[in-house]
Parts: sequence; structure tokens; C-alpha cells
Amino acid sequence: MASNLVMSSHCSFFLILFFLLVSASFTATSAQWVWPKPRTLSWPSSLATILSPHFTISSPYHQHLSPAVNRYRLQILTEFHRPLVPPRVNLSSSSPALQTLTIAVKDLSAPLQHSVDESYTLVIPTASSTANLTAETVWGAMRGLETFSQLVWGSKPLLVPVGLHVWDSPLFEHRGILLDTSRNYYPVDDILRTIKAMSANKLNVFHWHITDSHSFPLMLPSEPDLAAKGSYGNEMLYSPADVATVVRFGLEHGVRVLPEIDSPAHTGSWAEAYPDIVTCANMFWWPAESEWADRLASEPGTGQLNPLNPNTYQVLKNVIGDAVALFPEPFFHAGGDEIIPGCWKADPAIQSFLSENGTLSQLLEKFVNSTFPYILSLNRTVVYWEDILLDADVKVDPSFLPPEHTILQTWNNGPNNTKLIVSSGYRAIVSSSEFYYLDCGHGGFVGNDSQYDPPPTSGGSGNGGSWCAPFKTWQTIYNYDIAYGLTPEETKLVLGGEVALWSEQADPTVLDVRIWPRASAMAETLWSGNRDESGKKRYAEAMDRLNEWRHRMVNRGIRAEPLQPLWCIKNPGMCNTVHPST
Repeated sequence: MASNLVMSSHCSFFLILFFLLVSASFTATSAQWVWPKPRTLSWPSSLATILSPHFTISSPYHQHLSPAVNRYRLQILTEFHRPLVPPRVNLSSSSPALQTLTIAVKDLSAPLQHSVDESYTLVIPTASSTANLTAETVWGAMRGLETFSQLVWGSKPLLVPVGLHVWDSPLFEHRGILLDTSRNYYPVDDILRTIKAMSANKLNVFHWHITDSHSFPLMLPSEPDLAAKGSYGNEMLYSPADVATVVRFGLEHGVRVLPEIDSPAHTGSWAEAYPDIVTCANMFWWPAESEWADRLASEPGTGQLNPLNPNTYQVLKNVIGDAVALFPEPFFHAGGDEIIPGCWKADPAIQSFLSENGTLSQLLEKFVNSTFPYILSLNRTVVYWEDILLDADVKVDPSFLPPEHTILQTWNNGPNNTKLIVSSGYRAIVSSSEFYYLDCGHGGFVGNDSQYDPPPTSGGSGNGGSWCAPFKTWQTIYNYDIAYGLTPEETKLVLGGEVALWSEQADPTVLDVRIWPRASAMAETLWSGNRDESGKKRYAEAMDRLNEWRHRMVNRGIRAEPLQPLWCIKNPGMCNTVHPST
């Protein structure tokens, strides 16, 4: 052993055991464990050294980076990660124990917002006791800390690769998860755990779909009755202090918190406090003997804000103003999806408006023209769902939504709608339900549904009641190219993507398994892509890495669902298929 490594006889025993383990013909290397895979990683020596039990991280003070540094140091020294497949490495005979990771940040003042530089460079030399992490911003430094933490493994001693160089930066700047907390409530601790897991996967946007027709859990100082009367109860509320906790936690993990107050549709819960501004509230969603086109909502839970009622805008401006004050995020998601004609037509004032040659699209334009400028005046960029421009029945003229102030989030028709959005000059966030909806494939939630009782000889049960079936596997998510079919100029308008967990059939008991590790699949494709250096899809080699990453996430307290039997992981490649699909 190297003379400059001082070890007790107890430590020497573990090193001997380690050498016996790594002498077996395993193919994994510790650098391959990093998830998402870095853009460039060079480790030609396959050498490792001991991480000192007195390891420290030296960094400049920053109100959000410093807590992250403390958190990562504790995690690195106490995680004791044991890979499912031990790595093939050699312990360096000339490398000292790694004592320090030194962090250098060029711009300590850059705020966490869209387009902030998240790049970093990590160097762990062979002949030095100090590793170096350099980044343009503190947010890049956080990404580099996560990478470093994943490179450490073992227990006594801890080991870390040496002779390693990483340069890393995301392909897409917007990498997020949408969580719906209206249909079912999630305590703050569950939200924090989700943000923590997002940071570990280098995801950077928590899209908080806070309100919907089913409940209004957000307490707002200017409109306290909305939550008092529209929530599921006093124990299922988010106070301003709760929001501050989530936002601060997000900042300390490099995760933006993007609020969505969906309107004018999906607002049935507002009627508990303001019945006069909500049309078709508390009515049965699909009246008997009526066609689907005449429904009042696309699922149980009716109600849409009335654009003709002046009180609508006073309440809404109070809501938006309070939300903007609570969330420092420069983007504000205003919803705009699934406006159902039947709901507005149920209102007498709207019936009169339509009888005088008014249209539903004009109603929506009135609504947008009364709210969009107000959101802009609060120094926010407005995000809408794609429906506001692409819906077949109710949509606004593009002149109402200048592209420089508007972002559209797509969820229908896969790459076709993304193409429609960016070819019109709008920036896009991709959440195609065919690939990125995590709730799909669990059946429908409406009761008394005859489609579950087909004749036994019918040959199948269809989609099981799930409108967006089948279940979106990690492979489906991993292989989706969100810029498919776009020109290079159009691709520049794709900000990134979000997987979405709508909560009709999800709550805290299944939160982790619904999201992880499928969201990890998107995390890698948006960070470093889903293809190798030759341009070939790399899902085959990603399987083993994702298994290892899921194992590590579970040990970090994230109850991610398994991808394969443990036997497959212990026998790499034996559970693959070598036959092309037909």
C-alpha cells in the first residue's frame, strides 16, 4: 500500500476484502453509476483512492449553496453506498486519501431562474488530496456536488475514483415534475421529499398544480375564504409559511417552484366561496342521456369562471397577486386548459351573450385580455396549457398572446402539437400525455362504468377505463425525443419537458412509486440525451445504470418502484432481449 495512506489494521482488513471483491469479472465501474449520465466523463485509469473520514468541502458562503454543502458532506460521509454490482476498479498505490473538495463559483449572484447556467467541471486528480469543482453559478455547483456524491461508495473505507474529469451541462434548461395537489392532498413533507429526489436527479422545476375544481388548498391573505371553504379541511391546507418552506427548500436544492392557478376552467372549488362567479358548479359532470360533446366537464368536478361577471376579475386578481407574492419564480402558470362549452352554456348571461352572435372563443379572449396584462404587470412570464391556442372549440386569436411573453405547455398529440406551437413562434414545455403522464394506465376513477363489464368473449377489456392508457414505462419515457421532427431553429424554442402526476388515483401512499424511477428516465434524456456517441439510442445500457440508481434512491429514502427482479441486476445482460421487436 502507498506509504502516505495511514490506515489501521481494521481498515486494512476491509481493503483486502475489497481487493477480493473487485478481482471478479464485473463490468460496472463507479463512474457509470452517475445518473443522469454526464455529458462528458473521462476516467481512463479506473483507479480509486480512499475518501478521508475527515473529508471536508471548501466553498464560498452563499445562503443557498452553503446549506447544500453541509448536506452533501454529511450524506457523502454517512451514505455507505454498496452497489448491487461491485465495480471493477484498482486501488491506486500512489494516490493520497482524498481530503477536500474545493468549490469555486464565478457568479455568486445569479438567481435561480430559467436559462441560468448549470454547467460544472469536476476534477479528481490522481496525485492530490484535493478535488476541484468549478461552476459558473451556485446552481451548477449543486449539480456538481450531486455528481461527486454519486461517485463515492463503500463503507470502511469510503472509496472515490481518481484520475477523473467531468464536464457537464444540461441539454434542456427546463426539466420538471408536475404534481397535482388539488384532487388529493399531499403534506408538505411529501412535497419536500419529492424536491429532494428531483435535485438528486438534476431536475430543476417543481410545477405545483395547486388548485383545481376538487379543492382549493392554498391559503391566500386577500381571499381567505377560497381555502377556508374550498379545501378538504383545515388539516389539508398550505399556509403562506408552508409555501415559504417549500420555496426555500427548493432554492437549497436548486429546484424552482412554479405555481399554477388553473383558470378559467378547473375552478369548481372557487364556488364554495364565490358561487356567483362560477358557472355550472356542483352539477353532475355528464348529464344522463346526453352526448359527450354536451358534457359539463371532462371528469367529475364541474365549474368554470364566468368571463362576463366583473366580480370574477376582482377575485382572480387578488388570487394572482397573492400567488406572485408567495412565489418568487419568474414564470406564472395560468392554466387555460379544457374549457368545456357545455359549462359556460349553462349560465343564463352567457346564453344571452351567445344568442346575440357572441362566441365562446370571444368569451375566452375577454377573459385573457382581462388577466394576461395584469400578470405581465407583475413582472411574470405567463405559461398556459396548449389548449388556449390549439383547442378545436374554444381558443383565442394568437394576437392576444405575444410570443415574447407567452410559453405554451403541450400535452396532446405528441410531437405534432409541439411542432404547431414552436412553428408559430412560441416557446414550448413538453408534457405529451402519450409519453410523460405518470398517472396513465391505472384504470378510470368514475364509478358505475359499464366498460369494465365487457362480454367474456369480446377478446379484451380495452384501455381499462384510463383515457391515456397504457402505463408509461421508463423505456417509453426514456426514448421520447421531445424535439422530434423539429428544425434546429424550432428546437431552440423547446425549453424542456415535465412529467406529470395527476392525482385522481394518487396520494401520499403511492407518491414515490408513481414518480420514481420513471421521472429519472426523463431526467437523463433532458440532461444528456438518450443516445450514445454514435447516435444510437442507449436504453439498453441505461437499464443496468437505472437499476443501480433506483437502488441508491431507495437507500436515500425514496421508495422508487423496482424495474426488474434482483436476479437480473445480479446477472447483467441476462434479462435483455437480443431479438428485435416485431
